[in-house]
Amino acid sequence: MKKIILGILFVSLLIFLGACRNKPDLQAVQAYLNAEEKYSSGNFSEAASILENEKSFPPALTLRAKAQYFLNDLDSAEQSCNQAIRLRPSSFEVKLILARIMKEKGDTDKVKKLIEGLMSDNPHDIQLLRFTANNALDQGNVSEAFALLNQAVELSAESAMVLLDRARLYWVSGKGIEALEDLSRARAILPQNSPFARSINNLEKRIMEAIQ
Repeated sequence: MKKIILGILFVSLLIFLGACRNKPDLQAVQAYLNAEEKYSSGNFSEAASILENEKSFPPALTLRAKAQYFLNDLDSAEQSCNQAIRLRPSSFEVKLILARIMKEKGDTDKVKKLIEGLMSDNPHDIQLLRFTANNALDQGNVSEAFALLNQAVELSAESAMVLLDRARLYWVSGKGIEALEDLSRARAILPQNSPFARSINNLEKRIMEAIQ
């Protein structure tokens, strides 16, 4: 599975590099892939160390910032974020990381500015909605936090439908156990009164009858 994920990541990088004006060398790409493997296994210190000297490859700078953030090296993480943003001003991920960093550092004005920019471009991102809701709650704005989380819940229903679709695909592919697992996850995400609950129940019933 790890090889498959790294393969997908490599293909994504090739697509990204094709769109870059200043293309990084293969050494920078390889360093990024090595760091990504360390980061995915929870070895944040080594991931950050591998990318220590990176200056011009935005995905690597973003990954370094994430590793430094989880190491609680907030000053270094902020610096890495700013480097990445200078190279790719439109990057959503690194700006959200920077917002988290500034929240940890107590810079409420900077957090507010970042949130406003991110929400204007990505109002339907669940991660951003959760972060913004938590920030609103910290500011004592309970009603705003509720409104934001309600939006996130509505969007999560779409994720449940993705799981339902994959469960159907698993089922027709002869993978009943995997289908049941996806159905269980979809049910947990959807509200109890969701009209899609019947579809989940019906498919689950068919699978259970077939595998018993």
